[in-house]
Amino acid sequence: MGKGRLEAFSDGVFAILLTVLVLELKAPRGATLASLRPVLPVFLTYVLSFVNLGIYWNNHHHLLQTVTRVHGRTLWANLHLLFWLSLFPFVTGWMGENHSAPVPTAVFGAVYLGAGLAYLVLQRTLIADQGTGSRLAAAVGRDAKGKLSLVSYAAAIPLAFVNQWISDALFVTVSLVWLVPDSRIEKLRLGE
Repeated sequence: MGKGRLEAFSDGVFAILLTVLVLELKAPRGATLASLRPVLPVFLTYVLSFVNLGIYWNNHHHLLQTVTRVHGRTLWANLHLLFWLSLFPFVTGWMGENHSAPVPTAVFGAVYLGAGLAYLVLQRTLIADQGTGSRLAAAVGRDAKGKLSLVSYAAAIPLAFVNQWISDALFVTVSLVWLVPDSRIEKLRLGE
């Protein structure tokens, strides 16, 4: 089947998730700059999740641009990714409201790890559909950046019980690493 419906559905889910994510933000009580202090952790967690949803949307878009047709297993792999991403608003709100608590931070990391693993599954499913000798497989290569991200998220989960700030630093670091554009697939598309 063509990929158009998959792309349209996924884009719709991303748009809804970004909308739900912003609904978790509540206006501060008071009209002074000091009244922003209590909502700062919620806002910073929102920014982190917004950036990550944007990164996933961007990479998802580029990944799907490399294929012309999708199979049933691709639909399920994509739905698996969207499931994990749909949990972002929940864990964002929970961690933001309880910014110094280890359990919400660990669950935040577990959801991010689940999303990272689901993206890897989608990527590998598309590569399997196209063949290991495909241009997509060559562009992805060993995917050191993706694997390092998964290791960082996995480390952040237990580290939340040691020091929540270490986990936060890992989340931010992974985001910063992915903010640097990943040109592997873009170069693949330009070479068409």
